[in-house]
Amino acid sequence: MFRKLNRRRFRLSMLGVANLTMFVFLLGVAFSPFAGTCSGSGNVVEATTNPLLRSPSIQQAEIFQNAIREIYKEVNPAVIRIETEQTVEVVHPFFNDPLFRRFFQIPEGQQKQKRTGLGSGFIISPDGYAVTNHHVVQKVDKITVKLTNGKEYQAKLVGSDPYSDIALIKIEGAKGLKTAYLGDSDKIEVGDVALAIGNPFGLQSTLTMGIISSKGQDVNSADGVSRIQTDASINPGNSGGPLLNIRGEVIGINQMIYSQSGGSIGIGFAIPINHAKHVIEKLKKGQKIRQGYIGVSIDPDVTDEKLELLGVAGKTGLIVAQVVIGSPAFKAGIVANDFITHVDGKPADKFSVLKSAVLQKGVGGTIELRIIRQGKEMNVKVTIAEAPQQNR
Repeated sequence: MFRKLNRRRFRLSMLGVANLTMFVFLLGVAFSPFAGTCSGSGNVVEATTNPLLRSPSIQQAEIFQNAIREIYKEVNPAVIRIETEQTVEVVHPFFNDPLFRRFFQIPEGQQKQKRTGLGSGFIISPDGYAVTNHHVVQKVDKITVKLTNGKEYQAKLVGSDPYSDIALIKIEGAKGLKTAYLGDSDKIEVGDVALAIGNPFGLQSTLTMGIISSKGQDVNSADGVSRIQTDASINPGNSGGPLLNIRGEVIGINQMIYSQSGGSIGIGFAIPINHAKHVIEKLKKGQKIRQGYIGVSIDPDVTDEKLELLGVAGKTGLIVAQVVIGSPAFKAGIVANDFITHVDGKPADKFSVLKSAVLQKGVGGTIELRIIRQGKEMNVKVTIAEAPQQNR
């Protein structure tokens, strides 16, 4: 009996010591200098206040980050996914072999096959007009448009221009659609932030960011208009989607990439939206896109020696290398070695300035060239004609 009683008292005493030890430990934690700065789950200790948040640079970075978020939220509903279907006739190399046809029970003649395509676009009016690339909807039988809210519509081709690679479609049965804001591609500068939204490789509503790498690249485009170069990732499926500035305005239509692998390597090209506006307006009116032409070729190799010989040393402009006999430029009196300093009041620092003016004014329009000839400045007006078929 005595031993049992002592053991019970011993257990109670030890329990009291354990409880006291735990109380002291908890009290120590409560008054620890680290109390309130730690949040615990296991052995993980996290500071509840990040000292970097007090940095003005971090605060500015967060403002920039929030701006990108807002642009995406605002513009993404106006970006569409375009799915196409096309029926093509395929001739198999063995179709003409009677034994092959008999063995596989294949009928004579060509075989029809359905092909599907994918691209992007953006809505420019609440009643469903949308812009994409010509190559996205070229010779297709069916155009399906999917919005970011999950709704799906059929669309019809309003008009398309293979030279500029611009197409206008109309989403059928849609009203009150979110539209993208068109900006001014003439105001962009190299180094500006560039954002691209589209459906690369079928991935829905993807946003990529980069900068404007160049604003006047003379790539091999049928219309001769210089493209905007960007390192914002553009991949198959992005074609026809918008290239945006930091204000969320469309400054270009994503068109193509330079790549040896088929994927983005940071060299993408977009059609300047200012050029696209003229094409879109004509397509909407049902007008044919006629390529303008004045009939001059420009010297691609301007050197200090040539400028000195022409008496224009230190000046910026274009040297006329050749004038086509009977062309609009010939009729206006332009001759070889004329030095063009301005086109419609804009400095002619690149050939693209002249090309863009001709294309934007269009057939029947007039451009004014300021030229220097043998030390004398003069203004010459040239009426644009339609490009001969062989020059297209």
